[in-house]
Amino acid sequence: MSSITPLVQSVDWLALAPPTLTAAVALVVLVADLFLPAARKPLLGWIATAGLAASALLLLPLLGGGRRTFCLPAHPDVCSYVADPFALVIQFLVLGGALLTALLSIDTIKDQGLPTGEYWFLLLSSAAGAALLPASRDLATLVIALEVASLPAFALVGLRRGDRLSSEAALKFFLSSVAATAVMLLGVSFLYAATGSLHLSQVAHALTALPDPRLATLVSAGVALTLVGFAFKTAAAPFHFWVPDTYVGAPLPIAGYLSVVGKAVGFSGLILVTVQGFPSYADVWGPALAVLAALTMTVGNVAAVRQDPRRAHSAVRLLAWSSVGQAGYLLVPIAAAGYTRDPAHAIGSTVAYALMYAAVNLGAFAVAALVARTSPANRITDYRGLYARRPLAALALGFFLLCLAGLPPGIIGLFAKVTVFSVAVDAGLAWLAVIMAINVVIALYYYLKWTAVLFRGAEATEAAPATAPAEQQPPRAGIPAPLATAIALATVLGIALSGAPQLVLRFASGALL
Repeated sequence: MSSITPLVQSVDWLALAPPTLTAAVALVVLVADLFLPAARKPLLGWIATAGLAASALLLLPLLGGGRRTFCLPAHPDVCSYVADPFALVIQFLVLGGALLTALLSIDTIKDQGLPTGEYWFLLLSSAAGAALLPASRDLATLVIALEVASLPAFALVGLRRGDRLSSEAALKFFLSSVAATAVMLLGVSFLYAATGSLHLSQVAHALTALPDPRLATLVSAGVALTLVGFAFKTAAAPFHFWVPDTYVGAPLPIAGYLSVVGKAVGFSGLILVTVQGFPSYADVWGPALAVLAALTMTVGNVAAVRQDPRRAHSAVRLLAWSSVGQAGYLLVPIAAAGYTRDPAHAIGSTVAYALMYAAVNLGAFAVAALVARTSPANRITDYRGLYARRPLAALALGFFLLCLAGLPPGIIGLFAKVTVFSVAVDAGLAWLAVIMAINVVIALYYYLKWTAVLFRGAEATEAAPATAPAEQQPPRAGIPAPLATAIALATVLGIALSGAPQLVLRFASGALL
């Protein structure tokens, strides 16, 4: 009696545990929201925070295991989900970033009257998709994970009901993302038509020996179009136009989440499709990403310099444009991977830089959320004299800005920039290294200018703040415990990494893929 061959092998639930637990907690929060009275809704935030912490802890049993699941029976080494070192590092970044975002969100939800159950369900759902993506090893799973991470983010951006800025930001974010996804799906369909497979390893093998030379043009178009979707998620110019308005319109914790976790999603997907899926087409994506890196860092830093410190929401806008500039630096090692025989070493520099950036950038957004409690307009001028009012918060923000600038005592920022710079030089991209050096100098101006504002004496009279959104509650002067914890965690992490930069920079010298 003949038996039916199973389509996939047995599921390794331990390998899938981190994103699975995050998704399960999202469902628990959504159901619990139906039964909890309004007075006990804040309990949902602590359930979500505990769930994210537990998901991050589930990464520990996977260390060094190289576990994989959803593999083809005929090819056990061809799998859709692989928990390799690269996936685990990015999952740690995603879940850690989501955990800090959760701490920032607990009081933001209460202060701005956001729907509690929906907020936590959407945040956890997005985090589950973001944690799934770096372990995905076929184009279909990559696209699904990208959309699971993105769709809840659209709703989170527009969750402040009745706020015009929030609605416009969500609409712009949604429309531009849908267009980028449509272009990416077209590219994936081209690649599937040419190779007959969606698994990255099989696509890479098929691209080295196309059965018909006429398919080369179709493949080149497919490679270019596939990169567009991930370039949008990384906020690479010219796909960056959604960033400043989206960050301003979103609740501040979600702006910080997008700046860190959203970028982790884009960069991990970009690394996988280029280094693992299209290595034989490095002559296509290598130069393209090098140009994108130069354009992105230049556009972001020049726009950040031009921000008016007295404009409403200028602090968030500066952080938004700064994140675009930082995306340019993160793109440099990926572009260098197209020019070197050791792409794993090059992408390790991107991972090391991303870990540094995640800690200090979320810390900067945490302090911005603290200032927004008493200054809803969140102008850079509102930070004048912050050291006199809140010395610890001012010192923390100053440290975060110096890390982003790459200046002592933010040693980890300096080391990360030097690592990225050296990768570009080693790959023969001297022109890109020069442009990066120029942009680092430009960025010093606005980072140092904002840092100096923190320690100046407060003005006797301040200009009347711009009209605050209708949903804003009266300003509160205290520091909530979850917000203080988030700032403290980011500060301790930044100081620890500056004291022992090898904790992060070792990823730049190892082979993650």
